[in-house]
Amino acid sequence: MKILSYNVNGIRAAITKGFLEWLKAADPDVICLQEIKAVDNQIPVLEITAAGYPFQYYFSAEKKGYSGVAILSKKEPKNIVYGTGIDYMDREGRNLRIDFEDFSVMSLYLPSGTNMDRLGYKFQYMDDFQRYVDTLKKEIPNLIICGDYNICHTALDIHDPIRNAKVSGFLPEEREWLDQFMKSGFLDTFRMFHPEPHNYSWWSYRANARNNNKGWRIDYHLVTESMKDRIKRAYILPEAKHSDHCPVGIEIE
Repeated sequence: MKILSYNVNGIRAAITKGFLEWLKAADPDVICLQEIKAVDNQIPVLEITAAGYPFQYYFSAEKKGYSGVAILSKKEPKNIVYGTGIDYMDREGRNLRIDFEDFSVMSLYLPSGTNMDRLGYKFQYMDDFQRYVDTLKKEIPNLIICGDYNICHTALDIHDPIRNAKVSGFLPEEREWLDQFMKSGFLDTFRMFHPEPHNYSWWSYRANARNNNKGWRIDYHLVTESMKDRIKRAYILPEAKHSDHCPVGIEIE
């Protein structure tokens, strides 16, 4: 089973850049999307169905043109959960989960900390999310949390760790949170197969960053340790260029 995650930076914009044609060719069983920036009546549901995804779930932000997550699936899940039940999180449409028989997949869009107000919000979100997941794991031991975490875990995950040491997304406190989140029982699937540097999933639109591969790895498939033996492959797809991010993928047994 192939599961992809992709921050599309606006699903309608991505579609104009060939996203649906790419989706047909990539042919994942499930794809988690972040930053869809659209509400239900702005999404071309019929075209996405024609691309092979009859089961579509969208959780939009209250603020139009902002945030929002989605999951597209070839197979019907047994359960769908919109949000976390934590009001301030759910107003921004950042969490969506589908449950299959023996595992669950969550699409996560963790806030960025681009200014001081949002940085405080981000830390609150991270702490509340940790507590939410600690409880969720007791109910769902086989959990895959896909998405844009807006944090580089280590210096291997960013092109210039020294110059970016005081930039949100690579702050010591953010990296420590992600480290502790993984130590609470999650595995970074990409690093299970790829210990090498220079693999990124997001590039600034400035200074020709993508062509020069000056990027950040902030998109992950984190899986509970109980899933370890089921992960057969993990990869990044930088050739897909419908966004400032690119898709990341795993294959599970």
